[in-house]
Amino acid sequence: MEEEAIHMPSAGGSRGRALGQEAVSRPVDLDQVSAHEGERLQTGIAELDRVLGGGVVPGSLILLAGEPGIGKSTLALQVAGRLGQQERPALYVSGEESAAQIRLRASRLECVSPRIRVLADPDLPTVLGAIERDRPRLVVVDSMQTIFDPALPGSPGGTTQVKEAAVQLLFLANQTGIPVLINGHVTKEKTVAGPKALEHTVDVVLYLEGERDGAHRLLRSHKNRFGPSDELGIFEMGDHGLLELSPADASRAFIDEATQGVPGNVLTITCEGSRPLAVEVQALVARTRFGLPRRVSSGFDLGRLHLLIAVLEKRCGLDFSEQDVYLNVAGGIKLTEPSGDLAVALAMAGSLRDLSVPADCFAIGEVGLGGEVRRVRRLEERAREATALGLVMAIGASDLRDRPGLHVTPVRTVAEALEGQHSLLVPGGTIQGALPAVSLPPPHVAAPSGSGRGRGSRRRSA
Repeated sequence: MEEEAIHMPSAGGSRGRALGQEAVSRPVDLDQVSAHEGERLQTGIAELDRVLGGGVVPGSLILLAGEPGIGKSTLALQVAGRLGQQERPALYVSGEESAAQIRLRASRLECVSPRIRVLADPDLPTVLGAIERDRPRLVVVDSMQTIFDPALPGSPGGTTQVKEAAVQLLFLANQTGIPVLINGHVTKEKTVAGPKALEHTVDVVLYLEGERDGAHRLLRSHKNRFGPSDELGIFEMGDHGLLELSPADASRAFIDEATQGVPGNVLTITCEGSRPLAVEVQALVARTRFGLPRRVSSGFDLGRLHLLIAVLEKRCGLDFSEQDVYLNVAGGIKLTEPSGDLAVALAMAGSLRDLSVPADCFAIGEVGLGGEVRRVRRLEERAREATALGLVMAIGASDLRDRPGLHVTPVRTVAEALEGQHSLLVPGGTIQGALPAVSLPPPHVAAPSGSGRGRGSRRRSA
């Protein structure tokens, strides 16, 4: 005969006692506290360990969020298979799928083994009791919005249920030293579903991003109490789950040699955490037939795009008032740091004038409101990444200097980068294997003699 607890108390005052905390906590001197964080658990997935800051910290609560079908459950099951042991398996708690469905997915991922135990029950007291009794090496909860406590009001996914489940799992993880990985849903604004307190409660917040139709997935760290909070991991979705990319493959994942040297396409080197990454900025500027031109941006802040257009019009004399502007950062990556401003400006100016930047050149620099090109950080790392990719030319801020294998053209303003001896824009950019490029007239030509003096004529004459 074995006694089994069916329901555990959920009241706030009894949380600690419910999890076996008998003694009253007492304050201690900070200098007497050991700074040793314990040995991190290596998942064997280098990109994930990089984002986590070196591995999984025992007793931590990790939130993995992402859109439906992006690969959250796949990554969680792979981690459980890597960390689980024969004598101490990982526990996979599922509130959305049955045990048979999880077995089918594990067969596809080739991680069916006794190192993973499955609990297909969304009842919170049952989950806490199983963790307390079995003491697994890792707990995966898939997903947070399906776990509920019958003793609390509200339906699964509600504010009360999500907050209580997160706090209970946090207390249990801290007291037992068992790391807990929870999958979370996102809203249509691509933020974590549920109360904001959920992100405050957990120790680590990870976002799995990417285009569902694409092959690459980006794992970003938005919060990390045990490491850097701006790291990036790159994966490729394959037939057997998420595969990590080597540093060399990750550097070439977002550029395509066939589209380099095309008008409107410019390379830049951005820094995601500790990793420099080459990305391709693509711009298309086309004359509009409507009174209000469109501004569309993918992977780049739309407000920043409007700012750069205003700088090009005011400081460089370009006219976008009758032009639609479409901007895309290839590969589904987001260009968040301002070092890509100069590349975006060159891409829009090149597409407007039908001029291209050489294929072996990249642009780097922040653009100010006065049209000046400002310096950026970590130039050495960016330069090493560029030379490793075979890039031999660069254009950027005045503090950018020549390095072995890299010729640098320093500029002080955007106008200097577009005009005169420093301009790298050249005519005749084409895609190899495509149809010959059509020679287009300049976007603004002088009006013929005797033409009307309407608003359009004055603009063309100017």
